[in-house]
Parts: sequence; C-alpha cells; structure tokens
Amino acid sequence: MKTVLVTGAGGFIGHHLVNFLVGRGYWVRAVDLKDPEYAATAAHEFIRGDLRLHDTCQAVTQGMEEVYHLAADMGGIGFISGSHAEITLNNTLISAHMAKAARDCRVGRFLFSSSACIYPTNLQTSPDVTPLSEDMAWPAFPEEGYGLEKIYMEKLCQYMTEDWQIPTRVVRFHNVYGPLGTYKGGREKAPAAICRKVALCPNGGEVEVWGDGLQTRSFMYIDDCVEGLFRLMQSDYTAPLNLGTDEMISINELVDIASEISGKRVTKRHDTTKPQGVRGRNSDNTLIRQVLGWEPRIMIREGLVPTYRWIEGELGRSQDEGVLAAAE
Repeated sequence: MKTVLVTGAGGFIGHHLVNFLVGRGYWVRAVDLKDPEYAATAAHEFIRGDLRLHDTCQAVTQGMEEVYHLAADMGGIGFISGSHAEITLNNTLISAHMAKAARDCRVGRFLFSSSACIYPTNLQTSPDVTPLSEDMAWPAFPEEGYGLEKIYMEKLCQYMTEDWQIPTRVVRFHNVYGPLGTYKGGREKAPAAICRKVALCPNGGEVEVWGDGLQTRSFMYIDDCVEGLFRLMQSDYTAPLNLGTDEMISINELVDIASEISGKRVTKRHDTTKPQGVRGRNSDNTLIRQVLGWEPRIMIREGLVPTYRWIEGELGRSQDEGVLAAAE
C-alpha cells in the first residue's frame, strides 16, 4: 500500500483530498495545526503539528512515498490583503522546511499547491480579462505577500527537480469552493461568504457585496479539485499547471445564483471601501487539457447548490444550538 502525506489536512482542500486518497486504497498520514472542523478525518494517522518547525517537517515526512503539500496560512481577500508579513513569514517557513524534508526523506513525488495569485496583477485590471495561461506568470508581478511566496516556491520546486532529481508537481488553484469549507470568521472565500450572507438574509432583504460586484473570477468545485490533484500527481508533468474552470462570472452574478438557489429575492448593497482583489481573473485551460486529457467540469450553478445547502444547514444548526444554550 503506497504511503502518502497530506499537509494542511485540517483545512478544506486537504480534508477532502485525504478522503479521496483513502477511498483509492492509499495509506494516508495527515498533518495540520488543527483537526478538520466539520467532519472527522479518514486519515490512517492524523498528527497535530506545526510545520513552521524544521523537526516537525522531518518527522512527518519519514517513510512517505508521496507528499501533497497543501499547508499554508491563507484565507479570503480580506485576510490576505491585510496580513502580508504574517502570511509570507509563515508560508516561507512551512514550505522551505517541507522542501528540505522531501529531500532528506527521499520522497518519490512532491506536489506543491500554488495559486492564481502568482499571476501579474497588471494583467488583471479589467473584468473582461484575458484567460491566464501558465506562461504568463513571468515577468513576475504577483499579489503581495501570499502570491509572492507562492511564485518563489514554484521556482524552488523547479530547482528541487533540476538539482536533487525530486519529481515535483505544481498546481495553481483558481478559487476552490464546496461543502465543509470555512464560511465565516474572515478567512472564507467569495462563494462561501456570499452563500452565508444570502442564507442569513430575509426574503426581500439586502446582501452586502464587497466592491461594485463587477469583478470577475472562475470557481472550481472541490470534487474537481481533488480529482485534478490526483491526476497531476500521477502524471509526468513537472511545470506549473492551472487547476480551475474557465467559466468566468462576476461577483454580482454569483450573488444572483445563490439567491436563485435560496428561493429568495435579495437586493445588493455594494461597499466599495472593502478589499476586492484584482478586477478580473480567469483560467486558461488549454495546457491542462493537453497534459491530463481532462479539465474541471462542474460549473458554478451545479456546484453552488450543495455548497449553499450545506452552509444553510450549518447556520440553522448554529442557531438551534444557540436557542438551546439560552434555554439552559
């Protein structure tokens, strides 16, 4: 049975990836600072550990044949735009120590989860953005903090392959969403935040939208995400690869879809003082189709239904628990 390490396994993508790999017969060791928040892990071994520490990375990587390195300090636009020093320091320590552990422990394959935040911000100034292909990353002008560390680590993976002959894989995520993900507290991404706001909004009420709502993105459902990660790890491709849909929609359209799912009529109230990121971003999927013969297929109107229903259910359960606590 092949042994696999998933870092960041207490988080949204990592938790789903662990379940996916266990379901395919892998022996999985999972590591994170925290347990998964919304469901028990399926990992054969779950270690609570701080991957900013060299010794922790060495210990958890021992005996592993493959490493899916997803651990990172991250969140939605509000968090990553206001925590540059914290994010950059934490993620640099985590990834550098994991890279060294991969070499010292002689892992067979090492996958690094990068981000579309590495793409030059000057190419994303219009909602009607040209889809971003992998060769557009350089000359570099990434998003501050989070994006800068990610593109640095992409190069380190290249050097690991060239100098140490460690087969590396690099995936550039484009906005992953789905059930069992963070939906409150400031680190949630746009789909979860919008679903939460709509679920809490009364019929005919107002939903706050950050920015003018014209900013555009593509969104990838979690099932496609873990499928793509697995396919890339099994491939022989070592250069960075986009992983996302090429279905570009505006944030206003995202609110409309969530309100349709809810069965409510809502009014948008735009707050242009809040962070909103780049004006437009979309994935060019030409290369992933060539490399993997596959691309994410679940469109936002399909994937947002289970996402909204799960968040709606969580909010209802929280309110019920609050009523019971007050009654006691």
